Amino acid sequence: MNVPSSRLPLLALAVAAFAIGTTEFVIMGLLPEVAADLRVTIPAAGMLVSGYALGVAVGAPLLAALTAKLERKRALLLLMGLFIVGNLLCAIAPGYDVLMVARVVAAFCHGSFFGIGAVVAAHLVPVNQRARAIALMFAGLTLANVLGVPFGTFLGQYAGWRATFWAVTVLGIVAAFAVARFVPALPNLKAPHMGRELRVLREPQVLIALGMTVLGFGGVFTVFTYIAPILQEQSHISPHWTGAVLVLFGLGTTIGNILGGRLADWKLMPSLAGILVALTLLLVLFAWTMHSTVASIVTVFVWGIAAFATVAPLQSRVVHVAGDAPNLASTLNIAAFNLGNAGGAWLGGAVLAAGYAMPVVSLAGAAVTVAGLLATMASVALERRATPAVAGCAWIPSETDRT
Repeated sequence: MNVPSSRLPLLALAVAAFAIGTTEFVIMGLLPEVAADLRVTIPAAGMLVSGYALGVAVGAPLLAALTAKLERKRALLLLMGLFIVGNLLCAIAPGYDVLMVARVVAAFCHGSFFGIGAVVAAHLVPVNQRARAIALMFAGLTLANVLGVPFGTFLGQYAGWRATFWAVTVLGIVAAFAVARFVPALPNLKAPHMGRELRVLREPQVLIALGMTVLGFGGVFTVFTYIAPILQEQSHISPHWTGAVLVLFGLGTTIGNILGGRLADWKLMPSLAGILVALTLLLVLFAWTMHSTVASIVTVFVWGIAAFATVAPLQSRVVHVAGDAPNLASTLNIAAFNLGNAGGAWLGGAVLAAGYAMPVVSLAGAAVTVAGLLATMASVALERRATPAVAGCAWIPSETDRT
């Protein structure tokens, strides 16, 4: 099959996103093997997940600053080099401490790669296709949940967990070659001026956009963190079939990612608000359908569509409101996704620790999503006040809306 040359740079970015997404999530399926091999407890092995998230949060602004003066393609290749080194260290780590450091090193590239990659993807296509371009790059991340994580878990269970990280290292090398070969240098896309990039973070719309990401996506992980026990205890799905349901969720995220990109290119803010409403209703519905095997499976699939339909619009919104200084804001938005993940996981755990049942966790996730919807409405209201001439309009069109 011939791939249009205009798509090859975006596909190269998607391959890199696939590698990064695989290494982020595959550790969850390998915790027993890692714990047994390194002679640590399961909770200690679980801290490798938190270590990665911390690496993303810290590495995003740090690497954005360190790569600020580099041409964007060179910055992406440097970040992929860091990814390869981090995963190679994971594969050869002699003990738990080294593995933790290696996970943090691998995570350092995460936020900056997606942040810079989103800006590059947006500049490779016409203005009215930017959200779809960002969605295509993020499709690699969603496919990692469908293909990379299940295969990596299978490989680690049968050949040892180190084999998985060797495979991801090779995948990272392939991705780096793809970026080097197909992503063009963009001399007209100037390297960011960090002073201007930092000043844009004082803009209310940028801060609200980051808050929209934390809250809008945080509700997803309030529930998804505990999806396995929900499916097994509430939906009466066996552990063997739980993985199959999660693959179905992953298929939903892939569809949602593509759908979200198209909707954002059509009408960014109205589409985002509509998606958040749908996501809220699905989380409320899941509090009821989780008691039925068939209904829960259907809900999980549709929930996956709605959950990841938010990704491209949220990232596009940050890039848009940051104006001519999108690099740091875009990178910090990736950190905001991870902050939402961590905060959602904490909230769900707090609900369970307080003695509430699993359906309440889903309702708590819905409440977080409503907060994200309110932040979205606040952003629209602020934009309307800033443009009195169209105050009578229900929505102020974004740059992508006007094209």
